[in-house]
Amino acid sequence: MITTEVTFDELATLMKQAAGVTVDPRELERTSDTPFSVIGLDSLGLLGIVGELENRYSRSLPTDAERCKTPAEFIDLVNNSFRTGV
Repeated sequence: MITTEVTFDELATLMKQAAGVTVDPRELERTSDTPFSVIGLDSLGLLGIVGELENRYSRSLPTDAERCKTPAEFIDLVNNSFRTGV
């Protein structure tokens, strides 16, 4: 089981790397229920983030990860997956 958690800082960095979307991590956390589409991240960008996290942590994420609509939903799903090992 992985004890690391994905943070809004890490997500903001991944959004920049995978999709070219620049967002302040504090703003991302403050507006974490704002849909990715409003922030400028599309499904392909989110898929890139999922792939990067899978490579980084050497584990598969749930298929639902690429369907998350908001940063809060995504971080919760990913971190719960890491905690439970599922």
